[in-house]
Amino acid sequence: MPQLSVIVYGPNAQGHLTELLDSLAAHPLPDAEVIVAAVGAWARETAEGHAPETVVVALPDGTGDVEARAAGAARATGRWLHFVHAKDGLPAGAPRLIAERTAELDAAAPDATSPAGTADPVDVLLFDHVTTTWQTAARPSHDGRHLATVGRAARSLNAAPDLLRLTPLLGNRALRADFWRAHEEQLNTEDEARAAQAALLHAGRVACLNQTAYEHRVLRPQSLPPRAPEDRLALIDRYESLLTLTKNRRAPRTVLYNLMVRDLVRTFAREDLPDPVAREFFRRASLAAVRWRPEGHKRPAGLEGVRHALLEEGAYTKYRAFQTANRTRRAARKAVRTRKQHLGAKVRDHQYRRALGRPVNPDLAVFAAYWDRGVSCNPAAIAAKLAELAPHIHPVWVVNKQNAALLPPGTDHVTPGTRRYWETLATAKYLTNNVNFPNAVVKRPDAVHLQTHHGTPLKRMGLDQMDHPAAAKGLDFAALLARIDKWDYSVSANSHSTRMWERAYPSRYTSLDYGYPRNDVFYTSDAQAVRAARERLGIPPGRTAVLYAPTHRDYEAGFTPRLDLAALADRLGENTVLLVRAHYFYGGAASPLTGLRRSGRIIDVSSYDPVEELCLAADALVTDYSSIMFDYANLDRPIVIYADDWETYRTTRGVYFDLMAEHPGQVARTQEELAEIFVSGAWCDDGAAKARAAFRRRFCEYDDGRAAERVVRRVFLGEPEEALPPVLPLDARTPAPTPEEATA
Repeated sequence: MPQLSVIVYGPNAQGHLTELLDSLAAHPLPDAEVIVAAVGAWARETAEGHAPETVVVALPDGTGDVEARAAGAARATGRWLHFVHAKDGLPAGAPRLIAERTAELDAAAPDATSPAGTADPVDVLLFDHVTTTWQTAARPSHDGRHLATVGRAARSLNAAPDLLRLTPLLGNRALRADFWRAHEEQLNTEDEARAAQAALLHAGRVACLNQTAYEHRVLRPQSLPPRAPEDRLALIDRYESLLTLTKNRRAPRTVLYNLMVRDLVRTFAREDLPDPVAREFFRRASLAAVRWRPEGHKRPAGLEGVRHALLEEGAYTKYRAFQTANRTRRAARKAVRTRKQHLGAKVRDHQYRRALGRPVNPDLAVFAAYWDRGVSCNPAAIAAKLAELAPHIHPVWVVNKQNAALLPPGTDHVTPGTRRYWETLATAKYLTNNVNFPNAVVKRPDAVHLQTHHGTPLKRMGLDQMDHPAAAKGLDFAALLARIDKWDYSVSANSHSTRMWERAYPSRYTSLDYGYPRNDVFYTSDAQAVRAARERLGIPPGRTAVLYAPTHRDYEAGFTPRLDLAALADRLGENTVLLVRAHYFYGGAASPLTGLRRSGRIIDVSSYDPVEELCLAADALVTDYSSIMFDYANLDRPIVIYADDWETYRTTRGVYFDLMAEHPGQVARTQEELAEIFVSGAWCDDGAAKARAAFRRRFCEYDDGRAAERVVRRVFLGEPEEALPPVLPLDARTPAPTPEEATA
């Protein structure tokens, strides 16, 4: 019988289950078992990836937490149970701390010969936790002082009633298995906070561990199903049901009563409830405050005491007046602070607001890409397909002054900040971007915002950058959340992206699992297109073209050359052309690259667009951590990863998976290894092809050449999902011919 059963339960919410199980696998404990009550296919697949170390209980989608906890507990064989929600985390070594402390408690458990008054066993072990939200990481709790006050001695709740003030989570307490089974009906409820408090009220004795052994993760409310206003009434029911368990227990009742009044007052003050619901909440809260008030109870001093008195009096109108007076004072102070900011933008705002008063133009679509740099990426592919399928919708591109001259002839465009720019954004029905529109852009109810993204994420994105200061420098996460709340649709190329976008950008948009429109060209191009791309780049016939496209490092102030291109070109020989998409070409005749550039053995494609054309022209790709690898994989051509600083990049930027273990071909850690991969022919051998095939199955899931069509038909033409062209299976797709095939 193991000492501890860690019962992980629930769906793989926003992908956090992987981290949790990885942390458990990294610190195995012989005297503990891990049981995963996996809700849904994704959770099951994730859990099975950690077998046989874990026991997997597969549950269908939609299974609630109550049923999942019960299913996990039914399989548990440990003396103690620790319920861990799949969205939460465990600090390194947490199960060991819990197992060792519970073993101490079991060793000291009273038996039949123990003195009177000590016959109750310890049923609940409490410990500290940290809280991670979508905006903060691992924030310490305020529970430590209560745990420290109690110390290590086991006590009854009557002797330590302040333990009821601990954050009510099942995850920050372990329960003796026999105790759980004896009280499962009362403890296993949908209301986790009630279950956590009920465990203390039912326990014979409790003990504490004044160390952090749990990470509570709060998901962004806007990424979860909305709560009905009436759901707030359940808070009153929770406290009243708990207070029934405090009969003849004065100290616990007093603490629980104070907690109830505090929470009811705060909920009423902070929740914007509709008036009928607010009145009912206040009425029932007032009755509860009077009904359960302990004899001799004294209200707190100051404004809090005034609030309590008004609640007990049932004075709804007076309380609202009191709130209004306080809000007026706060609003006045805020107005003084922000007046200067408003004056500066007054003219622009006036023009924009006037435009927002006009009707939305159903035949107007705005497109932008890469922070207004021009016509490119997914938006460009969608705009092209839109012109074919819905020519009545007029496209307007947002392009900055520097790039306006580079636009294709006849492209209607607006420059950011101009009057027509704001008027167009205000009245367009469709707004499409592969980044985000400015914060000031208002999301009109009848407008459609389409987020296309511009890559598959290896590196951490969005809110996941909070744990990585080098990546998060200068980011305003509150503003980011406001921007993503404007999205109606999010385009995805694969299931991995869908899940990571839902995690990094938590909101209520609809994911379009259609593929990346910019990758359609990899399936629609013919041999002539491949030959034409190579001719435009000046690649001599018969040469092997290797595209080298490294990514940016957040921990570097500028671009640092990672390869000696002259030495690499020398090793690869005259038959190889390097297409280099990076900004470190040296000027002057002294540069060793000068002669190579003049001979055409190195071609600078740093400013060449579109990048998809470079991919069509290349026989192989060399990259490090750039998302270009996911797009290029559609062509089913060799990819080599040059990862000389993987550990540094992984630590400073953060990644979603281990590229060294799940790579798309060969991997080099030094320049010598990279050169040897090409010289030996390993870049295109069977091992590389096998790795690429697995990579394509995972990351080229939806790309089949018709992504743009699916997006246009669904978003712009309003066609139902079932009417869209289905995604072709991977083995039924035919990528563009390789350069060798194109010249055959």
